[in-house]
Amino acid sequence: MKTRDERTIYLEDKPREEALLDCLSFIRKRPKPYERLKTAEAIGRVTAKPVYAGVSNPHYHASAMDGIAVEAGKTKNAHESRPMTLKEGTDFVYVDTGHAIPSPFDAVIMIEHVNERAQDTLDIIEPAVPWQHIRPIGEDITYGEMILPQGHQIRPVDAGALLGAQVLEVDVIKKPEVAIYPSGNELIQPDQRAEPGKLIEFNGTIFAGLVASWGGVPELHEIVKDDRAMIRQALMAGTEKADLVLLNAGSSAGSRDYTKDVIEELGEVWTHGIATRPGKPVIIGCVNHTIVIGVPGYPVSAHFVMEWFVEPILYEWQGIQVPEKPEMPVIAGRRMTSNMGSEDFVRVHIGKVNGQYIANPLSRSASVTMSLVKADGIVTIPPGHLGVEQGDEITARLLKPKSQLDQTILFSGSHDLSIDVLSSVMKQHDGQSSVTPSHTGSLAGIMAIRRGDAHVAGIHLLDPASGTYNDPDIRKWLKGMTIVKLPFLKRKQGLIVPSGNPEQVKGIRDIREKNLHYVNRQKGAGTRVLFDHLLKQEDIKQDEIEGYQREMFTHLSVAAEVMVDPKACGMGIYSAAQAVGADFVPVDDESYDVIMTEDFFNSDRGQKLFHALRSEAFKEQVEALGGYTVDSDVEPVTIQI
Repeated sequence: MKTRDERTIYLEDKPREEALLDCLSFIRKRPKPYERLKTAEAIGRVTAKPVYAGVSNPHYHASAMDGIAVEAGKTKNAHESRPMTLKEGTDFVYVDTGHAIPSPFDAVIMIEHVNERAQDTLDIIEPAVPWQHIRPIGEDITYGEMILPQGHQIRPVDAGALLGAQVLEVDVIKKPEVAIYPSGNELIQPDQRAEPGKLIEFNGTIFAGLVASWGGVPELHEIVKDDRAMIRQALMAGTEKADLVLLNAGSSAGSRDYTKDVIEELGEVWTHGIATRPGKPVIIGCVNHTIVIGVPGYPVSAHFVMEWFVEPILYEWQGIQVPEKPEMPVIAGRRMTSNMGSEDFVRVHIGKVNGQYIANPLSRSASVTMSLVKADGIVTIPPGHLGVEQGDEITARLLKPKSQLDQTILFSGSHDLSIDVLSSVMKQHDGQSSVTPSHTGSLAGIMAIRRGDAHVAGIHLLDPASGTYNDPDIRKWLKGMTIVKLPFLKRKQGLIVPSGNPEQVKGIRDIREKNLHYVNRQKGAGTRVLFDHLLKQEDIKQDEIEGYQREMFTHLSVAAEVMVDPKACGMGIYSAAQAVGADFVPVDDESYDVIMTEDFFNSDRGQKLFHALRSEAFKEQVEALGGYTVDSDVEPVTIQI
């Protein structure tokens, strides 16, 4: 076993494209196994060799119209002034579309262009041209013709053409088989009890879904412990059967990450560390003529490594191009920093504000799965840049359709559970509109409205001098603007404490007197403004509060932190405490308002938001959370500053 002094070190910070090229070059040299499938089952698969027609289509001379079949040469004297009389069986036969044309007939006259005189005779008034309205043999497909080339992904229309040429089976490239091994002593299955020090394994399910969507056949194995022999056994078994092996975790520079050593022992390591953030600690190598990838354990890093390497590997294996991913120019709503020398991939929210698409960054942590769930796009900062300044035009790769972004309402400001409910209610109403929240704090929300980086802001800023909420800060920071305020919500603020209130907290003074571990909100948050005001009233200094500098960006984050420490305490809303099963000590009832520009309020999206706030569905769902009073008769207040 390695000691702490025997930590793995990165061999290099290889460029991502170079590491991928190693993999693709390896695959291109290998013959691709294939299998024979029934044509109807081969849709979506890739042809392993050219496919040729078994018969012509049509394989006989076929009528293209409903009408009569005639000998064209015998109709040359037909004229409007001299109608020609034809007798059935001798001069013509009736045919429908698709019927075979019997010899010696060589033309079809449409039924609309004949005049029936009797049961078996009719007149025509113009001559027929040889082969008119007749589909010749092989008009569509000719026997022996190549229908599909090698390396063609079979579409439904392709399968139809194959069947039309009586190609009942087709050779296609076998789907690549991918063995997925989660690893780590700390991992448990999702149905097991989650205890401190144990992490729920879900990356494997994500990997399996991505592999299947990219045309591979995933096989998700049981969790492999952090044991060199067990990792060795897994890699040997996986590379015997699969075409690609993924070992999740065990790719960093930790002392117990055995993946690199085992790959080196059994085969060859091509890459250990790439110049990206996130995703740096990837390991790529070859064992038993099979590519092995050690995928980082953090979910965001893992997802990017899957996109950068596994997706192109699987498409290359099948002989088809990786689908293009749509991009569009956006304006940075906030500054995004980066490290010189590394590509940086930033998850962003995107919305159309005042005719421009604004991108605001989500959490940069590689462990935050929800940053991928909530992201509208990805902004790539090249390795030679230190970041992106607010207001810069940049390119975003879209994760959602542009039409959906056009209906998105960008929310900035104080976190509140009602905003998620609002988005859900709007989505249910028209299936398009939704609210994308960025929990920046009340003051930052006001600034986003001033800059034009958001459509709406949620605020609850107490003005200590007047004892009123929101209006003083609106007038202070939004001068020269016409603002619409929707004062729709009252909510209970208080101290969130562990279940059972083990320290018997009764008020603000207990935080200092009982030396509690306080969990604070970020600067500019209305909750922090209120807490600072209460400290001042109690003549308590900030540095007397243990943990004052520890900041969280949502009420739920505060509540979750409180629940894991019996001496913890944090200021937040009642609904957050109830959501996690914490106790709550009421401190204040406060006003939570939504503000926006008058122009946005009068827009289609603004009116949809307004009516959603006033709906009974919104009122019922929010008040069911607890600690809220919703005014469903709210009237807009216009503030001209």
